[in-house]
Amino acid sequence: MNIQKLIYKNSYDGKGMNTIPIQLKILDNNENRMYLIHKALKQQLKNNRKRNAHSKTRSEVRGGGKKPWKQKGTGRARAGSNRSPLWRGGGVIFGPKNKQYKSKINKKEKRLAINTALANKFANTVVIKEILPNITIPSTKIAIAEIKKYGIQIEENKKYLIIVHQKTKMLHLSLRNIRNIELIEAHSINILCLLKTDIIIMTKDALKLIK
Repeated sequence: MNIQKLIYKNSYDGKGMNTIPIQLKILDNNENRMYLIHKALKQQLKNNRKRNAHSKTRSEVRGGGKKPWKQKGTGRARAGSNRSPLWRGGGVIFGPKNKQYKSKINKKEKRLAINTALANKFANTVVIKEILPNITIPSTKIAIAEIKKYGIQIEENKKYLIIVHQKTKMLHLSLRNIRNIELIEAHSINILCLLKTDIIIMTKDALKLIK
């Protein structure tokens, strides 16, 4: 395991660019890094998968409380419920059920994968002091102007990830209309959002939490 010292570009007030050193633990072997990222991505995608198809068994179908006819003497086959799988409108014997898919990955492996993904994106990461701290009404226009203040131009063909220490309602409402910008909190950072983004905008407090 190698500790690589990364230099993040930093712009606190939009006037000058400084640098912030941050240490992240990543694997030495590039092949092992890709394997770990792939493993973490598979685990996240599998845990997000759900099977919504659901059929009712005879105990879940409504009705069927009364015995259709008496047990003997009618000449017909005995029947205890009109919700039997043999009857029309009855339950299903081996139908599909709701299912939550689960996959496990070790905590250290997951952290290493996230560190590696961050290390791969550090050249396109900008650390800022804060974003829209005093906004009182949601405004997409003000949010875009705030991002441009740090020398970042919003392009339609690129995806942006904004990582904050704590997500506020006004910040969420201001950025939700921009479809190529994703806003997450630092403790919710995951491998999928890091892989699909082109530029990362991170606040100073979020960086402290990640470190």
